[in-house]
Amino acid sequence: ESKVSEGGLNVTLTIRLLMHGKEVGSIIGKKGETVKKMREESGARINISEGNCPERIVTITGPTDAIFKAFAMIAYKFEEDINNSMSNSTATSKPPVTLRLVVPASQCGSLIGKGGSKIKEIRESTGAQVQVAGDMLPNSTERAVTISGTPDAIIQCVKQICVVMLESPPKGATIPYRPKPASTPVIFAGGQAYTIQGQYAIPHPDQLTKLHQLAMQQTPFTPLGQTTPAFPGLDASPPASTHELTIPNDLIGCIIGRQGTKINEIRQMSGAQIKIASATEGSSERQITITGTPANISLAQYLINAR
Repeated sequence: ESKVSEGGLNVTLTIRLLMHGKEVGSIIGKKGETVKKMREESGARINISEGNCPERIVTITGPTDAIFKAFAMIAYKFEEDINNSMSNSTATSKPPVTLRLVVPASQCGSLIGKGGSKIKEIRESTGAQVQVAGDMLPNSTERAVTISGTPDAIIQCVKQICVVMLESPPKGATIPYRPKPASTPVIFAGGQAYTIQGQYAIPHPDQLTKLHQLAMQQTPFTPLGQTTPAFPGLDASPPASTHELTIPNDLIGCIIGRQGTKINEIRQMSGAQIKIASATEGSSERQITITGTPANISLAQYLINAR
């Protein structure tokens, strides 16, 4: 403790958290009020990654005491969310608050310690559960470290993790984890939107469902990916772009379909323009050019891959 508070005040640390969209919404609060309050009261810089990803990165930077304050506020906010959801449900056991840190893999060894001694010490002295992921996060050299417990246990745990990170800085260059945008396929059924994750269809956030219901109230033949000016609040025509795919010759038939039925169906559903290049001598592949808005293109790509 004393070591951190004496030597730590002038050390600027950056801690990255991985959060789901719902958690991020809770941290941001109505019109950004919650995160504004957290920034002001903790004195830490709190940045939230952009993008319509299912996961977002929350970066907390500042002197160690500011970081601890920010963490305390986040942990208590999540605790409050759990209490609120408990009061509306029949569940009797209260789930712990869970935070996921993103830590350079080169620092994870120090965090685990020889034969797991350090992580065991942190668990025992704080009462928090700490788990270091075995694999690195996709396209990065970072690992997820999951901490769960009461807000107080989490705060103590973060303090100890900060000490380890200050004592053993990352070695070499770190490739930071960047969450992928949600380009998961979307399926509409019974007025509800679902995204496909692995083999499961997961009900999608309300915006897409509302969008779909709006689309259904409009002319029945508007292709799904096309936005008509009748969609309130949506740009009538986002800028068009072009995307190219190469498809093996032996698969092109199933994409075109008998007399072009399938490809026409894909054009109709996605609202994208799709051109298939003629076969070239000696080449085993055909070029497909898709033109349209990003939404049209991703829908067309999905439909082509699905074929």
